[in-house]
Amino acid sequence: MVDEFNVAVIVETSNSYARGILRGIHDYAKSRRWTLYLTEHGRHELDESFAGDWKFDGIIARIETDSMARIVTAMGVPTVDVSAARLVQGIPWVETDDEAIARLALEHLRDCGLQNFAYFGDPFYNWSIWRQQAFERLLGRDLLKSQIFNLPARQEPRVRWWTQREAIRAWLDRLPKPVGIFACYDGCGQQLLEICRYYDIAVPGDVAIVGVDNDELLCEITTPTMSSIVPNAFRTGVYAAEILDRLLRGDKLSGRKHSIEPLGVRKRVSTDVLAVGDRHVAEAVAFIRNNARNNIGVEDLLGSIPLSRRVLEARFRKALNRTPHQEILRVRANAVREMLVETDLSLSEISAAMGIEHPEYLSVFFKKETGLTPREYRDQARARSLLKASS
Repeated sequence: MVDEFNVAVIVETSNSYARGILRGIHDYAKSRRWTLYLTEHGRHELDESFAGDWKFDGIIARIETDSMARIVTAMGVPTVDVSAARLVQGIPWVETDDEAIARLALEHLRDCGLQNFAYFGDPFYNWSIWRQQAFERLLGRDLLKSQIFNLPARQEPRVRWWTQREAIRAWLDRLPKPVGIFACYDGCGQQLLEICRYYDIAVPGDVAIVGVDNDELLCEITTPTMSSIVPNAFRTGVYAAEILDRLLRGDKLSGRKHSIEPLGVRKRVSTDVLAVGDRHVAEAVAFIRNNARNNIGVEDLLGSIPLSRRVLEARFRKALNRTPHQEILRVRANAVREMLVETDLSLSEISAAMGIEHPEYLSVFFKKETGLTPREYRDQARARSLLKASS
């Protein structure tokens, strides 16, 4: 006999990351006899409806206000937190892996050939502080204070960022160019892009920007469109539900953080630049990108670049810290990622599009590059199982 549980889900419905968490929770609940209680609300809004006469066995919540923390604590039932605010101590919490996010951002900007880096953050949120600290660690403490801009500290979540536009413009003007900026999340990335557009700062020529969350609407509506780190919000929701299930069945779990790694980077126009001083390396990278869906090898590069293999590899390592072969594999893996997320092509069709005869080889290659099979990547990136069930 499977136990029935009534679970309160206190997660906002107003942004892409939170909705990804909700999809994961729902997907897990379908395999259990769970009844989910959810009401529509925005981030930081206090929804007190669940604290009435409802009887809940457990809670999954984004505990982001002191009022919500008091209500959840008073309910006295097993709870899993999916917020970085950490307003209730001693309970398990599931959050993004901010170290991995910062690493992906830096790798992506370096892939563009950039050597100057900056960070745009919002210290109201813990994850912004942690991402900045991780970014600094990865750069070996080489990120100067002049290369960091944080929105003003405040007590309320709302920030009148446009009142800071002159200060942000002055900061952008001082940065060495070209520069790659890691924006703590897509909202801040959008703000930067609006300021660059307002003051005619060239993006991505002088300033390349990558955000976090891959909010499709927000990233596509900006001018130019914005590159973004893709979090695994779906997996965050599933994992939070798994932990709550264990708590409901009597397991004693510590209040430690469970970190969920991101899925990758969705490249758009805001980082569509190659700032490489070596003309031959730039030509080789352009050749690889233009032929990413052809089954090319280093020999194909040598046919178009007037350099020996040894010299080309030495120049690649100096400019990009990787070999031509590694660049080919990286670019082709990204091309597969895009087809998995943006199309409904089967694995056989994707293999054919990539010039690979056997789909099995594509699976082996993709897992070696990403750590996931193509099916796993597609399911996690698009929450496909839930979408099919809901259609």
